Amino acid sequence: MPPSKADRPDQPNAASRFNEDKATYTVRGSQPDLEAGVAAIRNVLKTLPRAPGVYRMHDTRGDVLYVGKARALKNRVTNYTQVDRLPRRLQRMVAQTRSMTIVTTNNEAEALLLEAQLIKRYRPPYNVLLRDDKSFPFILLRADHAFPRIQKHRGARRAKGNYYGPFASAGSVNNTLNALQKLFLLRSCTDGFFKTRDRPCLLYQIKRCSAPCVGRISEEDYAELVDDAKRFLAGKSTDVQAKLGGQMQAASEAMDFELAAVLRDRLKALTFIQGSQAINAEGVGDADIFAMACKQGVIGIQAFFIRGGQNWGHRSFFPAHTADVPEDEVLLSFLTQFYEEVPPPRTIFVDRDLAEGALLGEALGERAGYKVALSVPQRGTRRRLIDQARRNAEEALDRRLAESTTQAKLLRDVADLFELGEPPDRIEVYDNSHIQGTNALGAMIVAGPEGFRKGQYRKFNIRHAATDDDFAMMREVFQRRFARAQSEDPDRDGGMWPDLVLIDGGRGQLNAARGVLEDMGIEDVCLVGVAKGPHHGREGREVFHLLDGREITLPTNSPVLFYLQRLRDEVHRFAIGAHREKRAKAIGASPLDEVPGIGPARKKALLMHFGTARAVRNSSLEDLQRAPGVSKAVAQQVYDFYHAR
Repeated sequence: MPPSKADRPDQPNAASRFNEDKATYTVRGSQPDLEAGVAAIRNVLKTLPRAPGVYRMHDTRGDVLYVGKARALKNRVTNYTQVDRLPRRLQRMVAQTRSMTIVTTNNEAEALLLEAQLIKRYRPPYNVLLRDDKSFPFILLRADHAFPRIQKHRGARRAKGNYYGPFASAGSVNNTLNALQKLFLLRSCTDGFFKTRDRPCLLYQIKRCSAPCVGRISEEDYAELVDDAKRFLAGKSTDVQAKLGGQMQAASEAMDFELAAVLRDRLKALTFIQGSQAINAEGVGDADIFAMACKQGVIGIQAFFIRGGQNWGHRSFFPAHTADVPEDEVLLSFLTQFYEEVPPPRTIFVDRDLAEGALLGEALGERAGYKVALSVPQRGTRRRLIDQARRNAEEALDRRLAESTTQAKLLRDVADLFELGEPPDRIEVYDNSHIQGTNALGAMIVAGPEGFRKGQYRKFNIRHAATDDDFAMMREVFQRRFARAQSEDPDRDGGMWPDLVLIDGGRGQLNAARGVLEDMGIEDVCLVGVAKGPHHGREGREVFHLLDGREITLPTNSPVLFYLQRLRDEVHRFAIGAHREKRAKAIGASPLDEVPGIGPARKKALLMHFGTARAVRNSSLEDLQRAPGVSKAVAQQVYDFYHAR
């Protein structure tokens, strides 16, 4: 039986010092550790200016423990030497501090923005962290084409055009895009697809595009549709509705009933958008609304995104590392990190006064280039929106706590089933994927108390093993995975060693993995093989193979069985998806890709001249030198690659 975490050396790091779901810190450090931390801070104080800036606390390994900002660095950092006045959380941080990094700024607003940037980069264990930092989707109405395209957009805003957002989720932006296509008939196809059309596509047939690609609408009329879309997305839906109504009436009076029917369908789409708003935000304009709920030491924040008086969705957030942190400080830190990548609206509504709310508004305004104000609504529509956001925050937090309780029980049951010392914090699941030995790869997924940790998924391109030998493939995957773990985290204090490893396969795959770990001197990792059992294809008949030779089956209605099946299904999904991606790349590959020094332009020149890669390979040196765009040196390089073997 592998040792419990309590038996392992107590060497916590940025990942293991804090358990996000239990909201508890691992107590570490005696009085000498505290004195050493205070001494390190006092040593920095000797040269610290009374200027605004940002400071970072580092432990003995150089990992960042905490990032903070200050109006006067010397005054703020001095507080950490007065340990009796610090809460226990900060006392533990001081006990682990061995060095500091200082960056001065021009003003406190700059320091606030830099602090958020560094927190997102280093994710320190003593800072409040925004867990869900995925980029938000936007609607982009491009301006680099005679017939602008409307599309969903994520990431950096490099393309020229108008951006509308953020939307709370991909689903909300997709629904809005579908309705906008019905309403304004704007194209969604790529420029390459647009150029090659010689007849309208299906979207024109189902009245979701005006077919500018084949001249079914003039550039002037299309530009008018674009202007209508801009007005609608800017919140002037009433003007658009009145215009469409007038056009439909005129078409009807002119007995152009076909045009009147098209305009009627567009009005229906507009009515659908207006009727699908979950909240009434009329008169609010552009604003983000945030409300907080706190129960059992866990904090939930609900966000509503209002643009042009329209609800563009809502999302729940559950910041990490919030134990013993004042609620207003949690909300301020959350907002600072949230707007690190999302452009702020001119108005941000919150459900409580923030001591540094004005500073945050000033900082966001400096970066955005316009005035940004934080306010706490007291009456009217805005107050009703805050109340609604708070109710949603409380309900989302209740669901989160219920799910966490269920998840915690499942992990306890998994620990009992496989005789672990305590519930696993990190579960790794492995699978292989290939088609008759081609494009073979291994896949690893990671799960923990908070669910799937998709940012830690890994895929392994099989390099050495015979790709029709599942056992050899599994051995290669385990050798690479745990060799890296031994190299990068030999003391196992980096939070990257698994407490439980599940292998999709039977006794053979389990023994293959076991042999690799034994050769590496690793004998305390719990390995379990998950096989389909005697009735392949029947859910609930899985057999769990243990290292001591035992085989376990669970009742078909067991919650633990359902949980383990979810883990196995997730690794299947990830492995198959990675395999398909690799296979698609292989289909589009060319033998010329293997020639060193041949880029896309020269490869295209060779293929345009010779027709096929085989013809290039069979060509003489003189023929290669005559190809346009190919120098003598490149021709010699290609010729040597195929013939000097």
